[in-house]
Amino acid sequence: MTDDGGISRSVLAEQVKDRLLQDILSGRYPSHSRIVETRVARELGTSQAPVREALRGLEALGVIEIHPFRGARVRHPSRGELLEAYAVRAELEALGARLGVPRMSDADLAEIEALLAAMEQAADGGDRHEVAVADATFHSRLLKLAGNATLERVWRSLEPFSRTYITLVAPGADTHWTAGLHPGIVEALRTRDPERVVAALRDHFDRASAHLAEGWQDDEAEAEAAPRTASRPR
Repeated sequence: MTDDGGISRSVLAEQVKDRLLQDILSGRYPSHSRIVETRVARELGTSQAPVREALRGLEALGVIEIHPFRGARVRHPSRGELLEAYAVRAELEALGARLGVPRMSDADLAEIEALLAAMEQAADGGDRHEVAVADATFHSRLLKLAGNATLERVWRSLEPFSRTYITLVAPGADTHWTAGLHPGIVEALRTRDPERVVAALRDHFDRASAHLAEGWQDDEAEAEAAPRTASRPR
């Protein structure tokens, strides 16, 4: 991590935020674990100021919660909260398809096909984290077809809640099932028919939402199923 010299605190804070988000998504900081400013600053070789600003940014995204005298902890979103995010994201991506598919070039399509291939390769290797990253990249690239910065910004504000890692880090997650949600979208893209792509996206999110509703445990269910794990990051 670059130190404070020669770089603005806001840029450094953004770098710290991205690093912490990556650590949360990878499971290094599981649900309910504490994120200690001094420890993060020491690990990344920076002062506490950009770490504090990064934590506020993550709080605004809904990824962590900060309480006076208790510090920052990783949130465990509820099933309802996640399903709401899926519903909104489905509508945003449908709009993106209607705007973007008429603008899609052969090179755009080839890139999206390559992202699907990378996702399937990661699934074959059983790498849940890489499948999650590939999934997020696939949907981000699809949305970029629209060429609408406002749409992208709103979509990204939902990403921490709806990103596939949430289901992939759960016990019994199936990488091939997750990757298998996407070929239908690519097949629809090959037709260059926006409404077929919208239909494929709606099917994708319907299936993902049903899977999440069946498998995601809220805090109360977790407390009944097993003792809460220690809060220190792995």
